[in-house]
Amino acid sequence: MTAFVTAPPAPGSLGEDVPAEQLLTYLDALGTWRDRRRVELDALDEAAVRSPDRQALTGDILLSMTLWKAVADRHDLLVAAWDSGRLLAQDRTRLTTLIWGRLDHDAAAGTALSVSLPEACRLSDSLAASLRRALGLDGSEPDVEHRVRELRASVERIRDLVAGIPAGRAASAQEVLVGLDRRLVDLTDRVRRGADVGGLLGPLEVQVATTERDLIVAAADRTRARDRLEGVRATITDLAARGDAVRALAARCAATVADAPVLGVPDVSALGDPPSDPAELDAFCTRLDRVGRALEMARSTYAEALERRTDLLAQLDRDAGRIDDLPEHLRDDARMLARRGRELTTTPTDLAHLGAVAGALDAYLGARR
Repeated sequence: MTAFVTAPPAPGSLGEDVPAEQLLTYLDALGTWRDRRRVELDALDEAAVRSPDRQALTGDILLSMTLWKAVADRHDLLVAAWDSGRLLAQDRTRLTTLIWGRLDHDAAAGTALSVSLPEACRLSDSLAASLRRALGLDGSEPDVEHRVRELRASVERIRDLVAGIPAGRAASAQEVLVGLDRRLVDLTDRVRRGADVGGLLGPLEVQVATTERDLIVAAADRTRARDRLEGVRATITDLAARGDAVRALAARCAATVADAPVLGVPDVSALGDPPSDPAELDAFCTRLDRVGRALEMARSTYAEALERRTDLLAQLDRDAGRIDDLPEHLRDDARMLARRGRELTTTPTDLAHLGAVAGALDAYLGARR
């Protein structure tokens, strides 16, 4: 067994029903990977502290630790969901959803990367390989053929990542892939001829690991940006519906209350479509927030006017029911106030006048008690 560990291949795909035996094999292998990677990260961290380049390595060390924690937390969740293998079809589907679902939904993950469990493991492998090379660590190195196989697998993963880049932005990544592919073919031919490739393997492994790491991070950033854009679009839809509701509320208030408040109700469609550029999207979200606050202010203002009318009518009805409790010689005055109040309840209602009459009747009844 070598000193270094690579993540096991994950079974199935998102939400797929996978046989329980495959799931158990993966959970066991992932547990082993987790434990061995932790030991390796501790050794890398210790070596980085002693390295003159420790400042440059700190970012990768921290990211490696964060990824390990995210994977370890998801492994614990998978073990809990495994429940000693007592699984129905929907339980097995839930497990593959946990395997292939994104780790940034875990509150405890502590990572902003929108990556799945297998992607996090591969990124951890790439970071660990890059750190080993940067620190010049000796260890139980795999043989040349094994290292070439690992390089070939990494280049194929890079090929898949490049295929996922939008067409307009894939040119530079495609160029890097072609260069790595060419170097790998040359290296493989040299190994086949029995040539010494010791001086070629290390630099290629470093570049392959760095490229794969950068592409995974970029893919995660694109996923996060896409999710954010979808969230902004959902907010726009919600604000549009709220705007229609507030305008309907304003129209009802104007028809029901005399001297109703007059507030501008913003139309979110005036902002146009959300931009894809992150900086422009930040400014767009600020404007969306202003629209939301303005809608809430308008809603509460119009709703308070309507609620004031409802409360005054309820007060008049309540006080009218108390008139018969007064001495007979005082009832005429109270009935006159109640009658005047009812006359003022036609729409649109003058709330100031109605409030004065309702207040007078309430005060009259209270004083006469």
